[in-house]
Amino acid sequence: MTDLSQLSSEIASALAAIHYPARPEGLYQPVQYTLASGGKRLRPALCLAACQALCGDAKRAVNQALAIEMFHNFTLIHDDVMDGSDTRRGRPTVFAKWGDVQAILSGDALLTMATMRLCTDAGNRLPDLLQTFNETAMGVYEGQQFDMDFEDRDDVTIDEYIEMIRLKTSVLLGGALMLGAIMADADAETRRALYEYGENLGLAFQLRDDWLDTFGDLHVFGKPIGGDIVNRKKTWLFITAMNEAPAAMAHALTDNPGRADLVAAVTEVYNSLNLSERCDALVGEYCDKAVNALSRTAMSDDDRSWFADLARNLCSRQS
Repeated sequence: MTDLSQLSSEIASALAAIHYPARPEGLYQPVQYTLASGGKRLRPALCLAACQALCGDAKRAVNQALAIEMFHNFTLIHDDVMDGSDTRRGRPTVFAKWGDVQAILSGDALLTMATMRLCTDAGNRLPDLLQTFNETAMGVYEGQQFDMDFEDRDDVTIDEYIEMIRLKTSVLLGGALMLGAIMADADAETRRALYEYGENLGLAFQLRDDWLDTFGDLHVFGKPIGGDIVNRKKTWLFITAMNEAPAAMAHALTDNPGRADLVAAVTEVYNSLNLSERCDALVGEYCDKAVNALSRTAMSDDDRSWFADLARNLCSRQS
């Protein structure tokens, strides 16, 4: 199996080679700017990896991998408009640089470009590709809506949170893997198993993000610790603490106006409930589910090991 970083580099090269119409410049410049902004390229790399593992030819799924990356970046452009975010990946967002109207229009163009790529060289696989892509997209939209709804609610449950991150994060990983499997002409069971691998990996990945935001190392994590606490974001840690220690959380949240004191006070509540270890254990459970799903795929033992190692590395990352 090709190294993940090499697969990501292949995606970056393919994105850089895209030819954009010269006019209207206002439509395409934000698209080009967005796709050149970097990132891990994890989703398209997984699409290529699935195809390579199942048919030996990752290039067969290049267009579908680009479609997933384009779709992902389309969602980020629109998310930044909804959130009023000024920076992403260390650069001004399209929203900040060109305004909300242009961000919406260029985001729409990027979504259509993604669909065009999805259909390229699809052959008789097109119906399955379109169904997977569209179901994935609707899941992401539903997850975003739930996430926005949670901002105004104080009664969000753990089950609701897990479903939200499954939709907002996990289905895109699962969809990327399934697109690669479809392009490899994999059987239905293998497709479904790879989707479950991605779905559980996504849950573990997001829960690890929750953990890192509070318990990570500032110098490794790359951004200020405690952002979720400051923003009262409904994470697994926050919801669990509010359920199990409501009085302590109320005191921590109301009596500490300064950022540092607030983060320290809430983290102290988390520590009193042993939430660091409990969250880490939950990450491990979802990681194990992801790895176990690989046993149902029609791929070699070496390729199963590659995907299993990838899951374990992502679930124990420090940044």
